Amino acid sequence: MNVPTAAELAAALAEDPDGLNEFAGLTSTTNATEEPAAPPSLIKCELTGHMATITLANDRRRNALSGQLLDELVSALEQLARVRARAVVLRAAAGAVVWSAGHDIRELPRDGADPITYHDPLERALRAIRKHPAPVIAMVHGSVWGGATDLALSCDFIVADQTAQFAITPVNLGLPYNASGIQNFIARVGAHIARQMFFTAEPIHAEQARECGIINYLVDSSQLQAHTNDLAERLARKAPLAIAVIKEQIRMLSEANPVSATTFERIEGLRSRVYASSDYQEGINAFLEKRPAKFTGGKPGDPAPAEH
Repeated sequence: MNVPTAAELAAALAEDPDGLNEFAGLTSTTNATEEPAAPPSLIKCELTGHMATITLANDRRRNALSGQLLDELVSALEQLARVRARAVVLRAAAGAVVWSAGHDIRELPRDGADPITYHDPLERALRAIRKHPAPVIAMVHGSVWGGATDLALSCDFIVADQTAQFAITPVNLGLPYNASGIQNFIARVGAHIARQMFFTAEPIHAEQARECGIINYLVDSSQLQAHTNDLAERLARKAPLAIAVIKEQIRMLSEANPVSATTFERIEGLRSRVYASSDYQEGINAFLEKRPAKFTGGKPGDPAPAEH
């Protein structure tokens, strides 16, 4: 299977900026009735016994993490918590070459505002996964890009096959990643691999991803779904209250790295220099215009480089 490069992915996304597949919304486990004017749902959610499956279902947009898709994901997790699902599988549709293309670039702010705030839909979704009382398993076939890598790393397990690759790409856009996201990478893969991933924006392939702790289980493609379902079923048979409490303890203890107010303000000040710069505008423009970015290290307010 040919997995697209970052440049090919960017070009493909830009070719169809507004296309949406029509997929069913949350399934029979909810009694919600779609309003006729509502946009088609971008996820599918199914509950079988105590095991739930959430499928990213916006294939024409390579499962780009738009606000709508992320809001639906958070809502699905909330509903599954209410019905006390004991294990959740997060996956793309069968046969998808791209698990997710990452943050929907068209929705990033262009007015000098922080592109990744606490209330950003992606940040809300990351917190929803980490705080969900049941184990969340990312089942990965294909490539995972940008913020979608953070999404997968926020899951409790990643089960993947040999087609899997993971890339975090803010330096391709001139985008300053936030402190909580970087902390998540450091906690999962260590500072040295985090530097490799963030500085190069190059994908880490399945074997190295397993070696550095991104992937928990690397299996043959023919066994991916069966292995994931078996893991979910085994987890669903364990004591759910104990798992929920242990998961929350792990989350709290892993995040228990106090940062002084001065350090936090310095981090935010450094980030603001980036998202207010001409490089950030150039990165977004280049992506939307399907061309290589020309970064200058511009200061805030500097014009983007002219085309030649």
